[in-house]
Amino acid sequence: MKIVTVDYDIGNVRSILNACEKIGVTPILTRDKEEILNSDGVILPGVGAFSHGMKNLQKYSLVEIIKKYAKSGKPLLGICLGMQMLLDESEEFGVTKGIGLISGKVIKLPIKDKYCKKLPHVSWNEIIPKNINWDNTILKDINSKSDMYFVHSYITAPNDENNILSTTTYSNYEFCSSIKKGNI
Repeated sequence: MKIVTVDYDIGNVRSILNACEKIGVTPILTRDKEEILNSDGVILPGVGAFSHGMKNLQKYSLVEIIKKYAKSGKPLLGICLGMQMLLDESEEFGVTKGIGLISGKVIKLPIKDKYCKKLPHVSWNEIIPKNINWDNTILKDINSKSDMYFVHSYITAPNDENNILSTTTYSNYEFCSSIKKGNI
């Protein structure tokens, strides 16, 4: 199995490559278009600002390659900023256009609890199933209400709630913590 992690000079790449090795997959870090298109799965990582991530994807002419790969029906996994960039746009540091594979926006996490006004949201927190049964998803072996680690100030807001795989609550605000649409 050939799993590629997209190299666009941004992100949590080392931890992803280590995770691939741990499950017996030889990690491939590349921005080579043919290698991406011919892989069995693609991981789009990312840590940082949406606009910087999109500029780097554009710099390496990867936006259209990711769109083409997504049409193949093979698995595409966006992690953190990588997940956010799959949407139409982000309001972080002004409006920036995203890849547009999932209709929706990236918005600032609203603070609803007067006792919890802190951003970024940095902590372990539960993920809870929303609109999609986890049986045939990347979360299939994860128990409902499992803790995941979060470090973010912005969240995905898909236009279609049927794309929400899990939610998490922070500061009395329930937000989309993972998304799924077809092979994405």
